[in-house]
Amino acid sequence: MKPGTQFRWTLIAAATALLLTACGKQDSTDVAAAAQNGTPMASAADPRARGRYLVKAADCAACHTAAEGAPFAGGVKLESPFGIFYGSNITPDKEFGIGQWSADEFYRALHDGVAPDKHLYPAMPYTSYRQLSRTDSDAMYAFLMAQKPVNLASPAHDLKFPYNLRFGMMFWNIPFLKNTLPDASSGQSAAWQRGRYLANALGHCAECHTPRAFTGQLDDAKPLTGAALQRIGAPDITPQGLAARGWTAADLQTFLASGVAHQGSAFGEMFPVVHLSTQYLTQDDLSAIATYLLGDQAPAPQALAPISADATQLAAGRKIYLAVCAGCHSADGAGKPHVAVAMQANSTLRQADPRNLIVAILDGIAAQDFPGLESMQAMPGFSAQLSDEELAQLANYLRATQGGQAADVTAETVKKLR
Repeated sequence: MKPGTQFRWTLIAAATALLLTACGKQDSTDVAAAAQNGTPMASAADPRARGRYLVKAADCAACHTAAEGAPFAGGVKLESPFGIFYGSNITPDKEFGIGQWSADEFYRALHDGVAPDKHLYPAMPYTSYRQLSRTDSDAMYAFLMAQKPVNLASPAHDLKFPYNLRFGMMFWNIPFLKNTLPDASSGQSAAWQRGRYLANALGHCAECHTPRAFTGQLDDAKPLTGAALQRIGAPDITPQGLAARGWTAADLQTFLASGVAHQGSAFGEMFPVVHLSTQYLTQDDLSAIATYLLGDQAPAPQALAPISADATQLAAGRKIYLAVCAGCHSADGAGKPHVAVAMQANSTLRQADPRNLIVAILDGIAAQDFPGLESMQAMPGFSAQLSDEELAQLANYLRATQGGQAADVTAETVKKLR
């Protein structure tokens, strides 16, 4: 391969690899200052206690703790169109973990995406973690280094060419590793500043909820406006997008704490976020995140739009709903406590993009246990029972009658998502 050609492939590899998860960040000085506004457990004598909180807030377990594995021992399989990534071992094991890393090296990995022996792929969202203060990084390091070491190697990434050219990340970082993330909301309050740090740095919300340019970087012109994640989509969580689906600050706080609000329950990629991370945050921090997402002057939640299709158009979908959905979700869509969420004004039905609704009907949703005594029973998938046309009719009925959306789902739309 000619040198110029190899360099171009390297740039493509680095850019495309980013599509898997990461990108973005914020001015480190500003964020570090903002982090002091309401920093959790700031008075804790043991930094490990604060580090434990921060590791949960950063949702580290989602990628570094396998379903049947030891805590933080890695091995989580992350599939992508470009190959397979595996979460690394971040226990203090000296052979396969981070046991030989110094606090400086740990901070550099979070801040610059550079481990002692290699550049990291942005499947580890260092482009958001770059915003973490050094104090918080050191607390996280102290907590992780106090965990039980696990002498277990994570499987090697299995990436296609040219995405396996790891050194290409240094070239991607030059134009795209920035020191700022644009805000979708506006505010100056202490709660807004604290929420900004929690959502942008620790929670790295933009990694899924902001669309990306063709080279993989976050689209700074569209912060938190939602993004397609292959078959599913991360919804718009800008103030306008949330208000359009009926969300208030109190609803968001309840949802992040429990996984359930009257707009629906967490499912898909959002369920582990609640299960492993946000349910453990303090009420003050959850309130701060809600304040940041909606802004200091939150827009009023919008009422459900009137039905935009006539009864004849929706008759076939209603028949299917009564046959396969009403037993759990009720004939009127009110749902059943601890069994199935309400369809009435459900946030998924109020999204302009129907993909999440369609995929949920096709694939079903596993049984879910939420914090406290709340739970939702398993929802079966109907990919084998319903044709593309029937599923489109069902989706249109739900979107039009319960979500205030246009009945514009076609059989072709369903077919592409199977």
